[in-house]
Amino acid sequence: MGQEYQQLVDRLAQKKTGEQQDGVEVVIKPVPDRTESGVLDPRVFEVMMQQQQDSSPAGPFSLEAARAGMGWINTDLTTTDITTEDIMIPSAEQSIPARIYRPRSTELLPVVVYFHGGGFFGGTLEPVEHPCRLLAERANVVVISIDYRLAPEHPFPAGLNDCFTAVKWVYEQADELGINRAQLAVAGDSAGGNLATVCALLDREQQTEMIQYQVLLYPVVNLAALPTDDFNWHLDAYEMNENREFLEGIVTALEDTDGLLNRLYLQGTTDVQDPHVSPLFSDKLAGLPEALIITAEYDYLRLEGEAYGRKLARAGVKTKRIQYNGMDHAFIEKLGQYPQAEDCITEIANGLKKRFATTQPTGG
Repeated sequence: MGQEYQQLVDRLAQKKTGEQQDGVEVVIKPVPDRTESGVLDPRVFEVMMQQQQDSSPAGPFSLEAARAGMGWINTDLTTTDITTEDIMIPSAEQSIPARIYRPRSTELLPVVVYFHGGGFFGGTLEPVEHPCRLLAERANVVVISIDYRLAPEHPFPAGLNDCFTAVKWVYEQADELGINRAQLAVAGDSAGGNLATVCALLDREQQTEMIQYQVLLYPVVNLAALPTDDFNWHLDAYEMNENREFLEGIVTALEDTDGLLNRLYLQGTTDVQDPHVSPLFSDKLAGLPEALIITAEYDYLRLEGEAYGRKLARAGVKTKRIQYNGMDHAFIEKLGQYPQAEDCITEIANGLKKRFATTQPTGG
């Protein structure tokens, strides 16, 4: 990491306070080396230009190609010894692979159960390996990353069942895992953010009350982007003051015009407005755990993340949203390359520390 990179990280870290918007504490992080608004971060621009040069013309959708194109080689930024252990979580359906990241500690630590992104049909533990390791270090928590089953081979609710089974197992095995079951959080990016908040919904519906904090990184919360009384997707919501055509391409990259996710993930098993698929349609958000929502300025999913934050706050859930200006979707995977990715992990760590500073360990 060069000196210049570190300066950008430091600059982002200075922006800590936000303002209340519709009951949500909103912190907007600027592009650290640009003063104008409505502009893409120069590092994102560089990556995008490179990808455009390398990409072949888009043909019909190929599952193999889509899966192969996911994830990004990123950097391990940890400076202490974080141990890694691959485990299998028992499940009635089939065992669930998972990976545990653990800082050195003699005390019971909080735990974060993490779900990777990938549109419910792709993604692996690898792209989020270094973000999970860094989170374990900076928050001093045990992070357990879950390799849930993917569609279309395993349509809804297989992946969700794996995620919730994993949460229950972690909670029940707290003593063996050396964690404090009173300090359990869920986190996930994109589709994983959906799975994290739906696990929180299930936790409250089933009155298991295991989850105390939820971290949703640019989550999918409205699978078909259907309008609600509080959400209506429109391009005008994005400020674009240069490279407009280029920015529009980035913003609309995730637009699912032909219902692909619905076909792959749901396969007719359930309605796209089911709250366990699209939690923005839930009317049972009251009593959900405190939420931290991360959004990227030039992400198609930003507006639904904003709407979900407002709806959580209206239901009385303490909610904070941090927006990274100039960023696009999935920026957390550019750890070590985008200073925003590192700052984001630090912010999540700060949120976890703050949330769990007050809870005392409970007996088993």
